[in-house]
Amino acid sequence: MQNETLRPENTPAGLAGFTPSISRSANAHREGTLLDKYGRRITYVRLSITDRCDFRCTYCMSEEMTFLPRQEVMSLEECLRVASVFVGLGVNKLRITGGEPLVRKDVMWLIERLGALPGLKNLVLTTNGSQLERFAQPLRSAGVKRINISLDTLQAERFRNITRIGELGKVLAGIEAARAAGFTRTKLNTVMMRGVNDDEFVDLVRFAVDQELDISFIEEMPLGEIHGRGNTFISSEETRSRLAEHFDLIPSTESSDGPARYWRIPGSESRIGFISPHSHNFCDTCNRVRITAKGELYPCLGQNDASNLLPALRSGDDAAVRQLIVDSMGIKPYGHDFTQQMDAPQVVRFMSMTGG
Repeated sequence: MQNETLRPENTPAGLAGFTPSISRSANAHREGTLLDKYGRRITYVRLSITDRCDFRCTYCMSEEMTFLPRQEVMSLEECLRVASVFVGLGVNKLRITGGEPLVRKDVMWLIERLGALPGLKNLVLTTNGSQLERFAQPLRSAGVKRINISLDTLQAERFRNITRIGELGKVLAGIEAARAAGFTRTKLNTVMMRGVNDDEFVDLVRFAVDQELDISFIEEMPLGEIHGRGNTFISSEETRSRLAEHFDLIPSTESSDGPARYWRIPGSESRIGFISPHSHNFCDTCNRVRITAKGELYPCLGQNDASNLLPALRSGDDAAVRQLIVDSMGIKPYGHDFTQQMDAPQVVRFMSMTGG
């Protein structure tokens, strides 16, 4: 058993060549190092601080969402404590997500304290942009390094249809506010949907280049009981082929420590990224876990296994929280497999519940 190598029984597509590098006996965690059972080092946590949002995007949640009661959501103090424990285990990148994180009351109290955590090198935020006109400068002053903004269309009426209640003008004003505050490498996140926004991909890239933004195109993921995804799915490869008819795309080895694979356009600083959970499984290099607003630790976005950190947090026992985090590395799977799950997903929770 000393040198027995762990191999999964059901290897997801795209991972056949990945050989785990850690033995079954290697379950100790040195201070500052968080490893899963396949030897992957976890350095990146996506922390959701609310399941609430001021949009109702069609691919993210149902139109009539039931949100968590206040008492089931981590307090801001609990969010800070769990982040601190992760940083003590060697996590150096923390992404604040939601829902829409900037609708959380007193959100800047938390972000200011996260920005001051010793050992945290990269504090970043994903937002729908609706609140950025108000928050961009305080976020920059608090130590947020980079912002991702969800933007699926540049057409106001279409934006309203996708978000159900959002206003495109507020998001565009938020993008400008982020620039004025001094943010660089701001990235647009665009979910690719056939028959919904696929006729705008070229325009979105041109907008990103003109505004000196990065942009990532994201394959739609089968999370939550949202029907019709089988009809709207577009692969990264198809979109890249379409864009190549208009732009000279040069492969890049750059990384943002996330799942995006980037291309460059000569003469532009913008990076064109593709996040491909279906067509090009990136699990072999996965370095991240997710914490929901109710304190659930999901080692994998595409699986249902989770550890509940909230009872230990509420008991005030940070050592127990740390042990739960370490133990959860044992349930982090080899990888997800979204094949044949588009309209009958294995994961029935909505994206807004897991954290965007």
